[in-house]
Amino acid sequence: MKIKTIFALVTGLATSLLIWSQFNGVATAQMSDDWKPKWTAEGQLELPTGYREWIYLGSPLTPNALNDGEAGFPEYHNVYMHPQAYKLYKQTGEFPEGTILLKELQLTREAEEEDGSRTEVSGRGYFPAAFNGIDIAVKDSSRFAESENWGYFNFGHHAPPYAKTASAAPVGACAACHISNATKDMVFSEFYTILNTK
Repeated sequence: MKIKTIFALVTGLATSLLIWSQFNGVATAQMSDDWKPKWTAEGQLELPTGYREWIYLGSPLTPNALNDGEAGFPEYHNVYMHPQAYKLYKQTGEFPEGTILLKELQLTREAEEEDGSRTEVSGRGYFPAAFNGIDIAVKDSSRFAESENWGYFNFGHHAPPYAKTASAAPVGACAACHISNATKDMVFSEFYTILNTK
């Protein structure tokens, strides 16, 4: 009887320790800074991995056919935010230091109409095709104070593979537009409904 009792206690203790260690590992991972930007020794931003598994914010579209053939970004803008940064944003209403907003460009399928649209089984519209580039915005007040705490990076406007690292764009290239026009903290948040819902 005593042996069975001791065995049950040891088994229960081992199970509790296993559960605690798994929980502690998850908590540690959630509290770590692994989600923040990675920089090279030269100060270039490293392209994050696994970004298509991050929180998807939305996909604004400004096709050439609706912009006299000269849209600045004629593709879908598929924008992603790391889950930990998103969680902190939802808690505070502010983009935390280290936030990465990653925009992967995606071409539209070949047009059939003058307005750039085509007809698919669901109806006439615009439909996504090949991936075509990555731009990234990083919030880092120590690095980018002159551009209101955000730096902007271009990893190539072409089909993958993309560049593995990128230098910050000059303030006048991207930041100036955001400074003049962005809705909140340099971000065009009105285009991403998920940022504005409770």
